[in-house]
Amino acid sequence: MGLDYGSVTVGVAISDAMLLTAQPVEVIKRKSENKLRQTLARIQVLAEENDVGRIVLGYPKNMNNSEGERVERTKEFMDKLAARTGLEVVLWDERLSTAAAMDVLKESGVRADRRKAYVDKLAASVILQGYLDFIRD
Repeated sequence: MGLDYGSVTVGVAISDAMLLTAQPVEVIKRKSENKLRQTLARIQVLAEENDVGRIVLGYPKNMNNSEGERVERTKEFMDKLAARTGLEVVLWDERLSTAAAMDVLKESGVRADRRKAYVDKLAASVILQGYLDFIRD
């Protein structure tokens, strides 16, 4: 499972059983950044339904490779996620994943006003696909 963790949304992607391709699944929305209980519960349900063995969480390093405030929040989320699901959580560099997702949506002809609905789960798919390609090589 791949996750693109944001301040009020989490994009979710799942791989096929052979760990070859990542498919976008959904966007989990919450009312505020600190309200994680329902988000963690939904991720746990999706992990169980899809027989997930590992979670790949986007790691939001800055373009200059430094770590900012988002990295700290992501690490806190990672700890809560691992405790809730009992699964290994791997951090994966997510730089440019959202930009890549937006490019795919533009090329696919999705109207600008509709892209926001898809970009987070597609970014999760980009993150997960990068990880799947890495472990296969």
